Amino acid sequence: MKTSSFLFGLVLAVAVICVLLLTFGVSFRGTGPVKYNAATETTLSGIVESSQDFACPVSDGEIGSHLKIRTPSGIIQVHLAPARIMRAHDLRFLGGDKVQVVGSKVRYKGNDDVIAREITRGTDFYAIRDSNGKLLLVQY
Repeated sequence: MKTSSFLFGLVLAVAVICVLLLTFGVSFRGTGPVKYNAATETTLSGIVESSQDFACPVSDGEIGSHLKIRTPSGIIQVHLAPARIMRAHDLRFLGGDKVQVVGSKVRYKGNDDVIAREITRGTDFYAIRDSNGKLLLVQY
């Protein structure tokens, strides 16, 4: 009888703790999606060092396309768009490409990154998002 009382008490205590954590908004997931913020918009120019696709909160956990750009102040990671959208538009950036990026500065994994709104490469201009951060991905 004592063992069953102990187990019942333990289960009850765990349930109460879970309810309290959920009540006070504790999240068991990551920090959630990183959002575009027009108030932190910046322009940077540089040379593409590399491109990578990986799961990212900017793409709501979907596989997103990213660039590492060498700027005068160092290497900056730029979040583009979900990789499937980049592939659908046959949009690729290669190492050595000179680009200018307009986007929102965000904090991601302890680094200052940029979520791209517009990218210019030579005479090519790509609108990735509107001024509110909603995906557009239109080529002019």
